[in-house]
Amino acid sequence: MLGIIGGSGLYDLPGVDFVDRVLPDTPYGFPSDEIAIGRIEGREIAFLSRHGRGHRLTPTELPYQANIYALKQIGVTRVVTVSAVGSLREELPPRTAVLPDQIIDRTVSRPRSFFGRGVVAHVGIANPFCPQLSSQIIEASLQAERPVAQGGTYICIEGPQFSTKAESRLYRSWGCAVIGMTAMPEARLVREAELCYATIAMVTDFDVWHDSAGEVTVDMVQANHGANLETARAILRALTTVELGARTCSCGNALQGAIVTDPAVIPPPTRQQLGIIADRYLPPAEHR
Repeated sequence: MLGIIGGSGLYDLPGVDFVDRVLPDTPYGFPSDEIAIGRIEGREIAFLSRHGRGHRLTPTELPYQANIYALKQIGVTRVVTVSAVGSLREELPPRTAVLPDQIIDRTVSRPRSFFGRGVVAHVGIANPFCPQLSSQIIEASLQAERPVAQGGTYICIEGPQFSTKAESRLYRSWGCAVIGMTAMPEARLVREAELCYATIAMVTDFDVWHDSAGEVTVDMVQANHGANLETARAILRALTTVELGARTCSCGNALQGAIVTDPAVIPPPTRQQLGIIADRYLPPAEHR
């Protein structure tokens, strides 16, 4: 199943017949909203409104662990997200679609892992975006005649405030391409959950480094939102017709060899909470 995380406007994906809505109760609480399950061209998709319908959750308040766990629980193996970002590059003006290949994490108040509380896992995230899924999105963008800018670093800040000019200029000096507030810890948790992950980053503004930009405002972001939404819909619609095939990437085995804690000393409540995240690698939890 293909999972899509994005704004509620993506519910209107052309040709999708939504047949069910589910709200899984996970060991990490409920996801941001009900997950809409639909079919298009014979393919099952699951859509989750990241901020909840009505956009009621800040980037910091998002239940990242519950969102990813819930998607895995219902059978999702690939996760594509759509997010609004600011551009840190002159050649990436507003209304550009960007497919980043790296992330810098500047968040400070979010759960970064499913692990802890008596169990340690060190999962590799050198390449946070799945190359196989990214190439399939590129194929879909060509089919839809909505080209994407390929590659670049997404810097994820805590928010909900936009950056200062000093911060924006610093991130440019680091070579970052776009700036957003939601790709982390999504990418970390998706990797621990052994799912594939890619982000379609939709540029809404030039952030505040640009001489012509001034302050970033909600009005500025919303002004480009409609055009970006149409582009995202077109790419996602085309992606449902791309032959995804078997996963040949390493995402599906990301936890192999990563858990270093002796299973005998893992507290049963922790093992129980990990649930389907670690089922392949740890024995069932003992009840006490």
